[in-house]
Amino acid sequence: MVYGGKPSTGCYLCRKRKIKCDEAHPECRNCIIYGRPCPGYRPDAVFRNETLKVERLVKSNAIANAHSNIDSQDSSSTSDTSISAVSHRQRTGPHGKHHGKTALTLYSPADSTWEQRALCYFFDQYTIKDCEDGGHLDYLPPLYARELGRQSGESPSFCFRWALDATALMTLANAKNAPSLMHKARQGYGRALRGLQEALASPANAIKDETFASVVLLSLYEDVSGERNGLFSSHTAGFEFLTKLRGNTQIYHKRGRDMLTFAYAHTYVETLALGDKPRFDNEWVLGMLDINKPVERLMLAASKLCQLFLHIRSSPKPPGQATVESWITAGRECDIELSQWTQTLPNRWLPLVVYSAQGEPLLTYNRISNAVVWNYYRAVRVMIQQLLLGLNSTLTSIKAANKQSSDSQDTSTFEPEPESESVLDELALQAIIHEMTTDVCRSIPFALADVDSLGRPNKSDSPLQMRAAQGYGLLWPLWYILSSGMPTPAQVELIRTVLSRVGSTLGIKLALILAREAERIRGEQDKAQGEIVGRDLPRGACNLDSQT
Repeated sequence: MVYGGKPSTGCYLCRKRKIKCDEAHPECRNCIIYGRPCPGYRPDAVFRNETLKVERLVKSNAIANAHSNIDSQDSSSTSDTSISAVSHRQRTGPHGKHHGKTALTLYSPADSTWEQRALCYFFDQYTIKDCEDGGHLDYLPPLYARELGRQSGESPSFCFRWALDATALMTLANAKNAPSLMHKARQGYGRALRGLQEALASPANAIKDETFASVVLLSLYEDVSGERNGLFSSHTAGFEFLTKLRGNTQIYHKRGRDMLTFAYAHTYVETLALGDKPRFDNEWVLGMLDINKPVERLMLAASKLCQLFLHIRSSPKPPGQATVESWITAGRECDIELSQWTQTLPNRWLPLVVYSAQGEPLLTYNRISNAVVWNYYRAVRVMIQQLLLGLNSTLTSIKAANKQSSDSQDTSTFEPEPESESVLDELALQAIIHEMTTDVCRSIPFALADVDSLGRPNKSDSPLQMRAAQGYGLLWPLWYILSSGMPTPAQVELIRTVLSRVGSTLGIKLALILAREAERIRGEQDKAQGEIVGRDLPRGACNLDSQT
């Protein structure tokens, strides 16, 4: 008998499954996700017989060497081999140097499939529990547990299980660069789409939370895999349809409200940032939102800007002076309402100004989810300022044209028209854009868990490590600010670096696509600078040049 040194302190089931245990009491989170009761933890001092272990290792190595040159035809074996090799490279590095622990063990235990391991990885990286203000996709583990606990005779939600498996496999495959798992994930994605079609064909199944959650998962799969239709999601129409179909029943429990928030934000990103037009009238949803909740109050304010964008796009061309002035008034009202949002927040939502080790000012928050919401707010503020800059430029052109026409008709009696109150201070608008952009950049170190709430660097072994959900929440605000053409060169380089990091390290391919698209837009803006009257309009607004 020998003393085994410091043994693993994980629970019995996590050690059996050879995955990292969070060592929570009375039950660890992995066991809850796995759907089994946590068997508990062993005593600190453990003595074990090493003889049988050595014999097993020798036998297993002999078997592995005997079969090392045999190509397996079994697809699951291919997946295991691929992931095992990737995990080994992750643990040892390209030259065999050990780099410490990883989320994946080298070999797949007998009682755990890669689908199960992918689920654990996905839940750890993309679901964040936040009891007070809502987390990120924290309703998915309970829905999955409910699926596992269904009694015989109850109808399972196959589309939800298949969507969850496909998305989890793709997140793991991208993070560990495992092509065989990517192929398996795409097969699961097709199966989940077919299952979703079957669920939507049943009135009873279409309104279930599992069906709505399936669309959430499939839209996330699309972003992780980088397989959007350009920048547009193929699942936006599904969100709009199910939101309308479910009606106000979705607001009576927290899970329903959280799913509604995800869908509403997903839809209006395409309206505000991409200029897409909603396929369904979901404005009635606004009546269900609670202005006492910071996220829902922000959604209400942003929806008014969406309505203004849609109104401008559908208006007759070209607009008259009075019409443009009315748009400016509406835009300023939207901006005032958004700026008031910051004044109604509880103290736990307010940012804290701290300083890095190099003396640079940073913004930190009570929780990372607050940083995500604040950056969406800042991106929308930038959109409004750009809209106002474009409208102001258009109004100036209209007034100049009117003056020229008046001069040509009667030069003897012409009196200069007094300056309209609708003419805006462009320097003030640009100052707000600069302030919002700077604050987004100052919040990035905390949003990516590079520093703690006091601005101190997080160590490599700190539990506060960046998770995929944090990088995912940064994508659209960073993309819009980068493509706006307003950041400084240093800010551009920072945002590029972050998008590249999220895309390569976390495996969210949408980040790399957004970075390339932002560079293309910036190139077009640089080329056309000084030639287009309404160059400062955001992509979500109509192009006023063609109307003047």
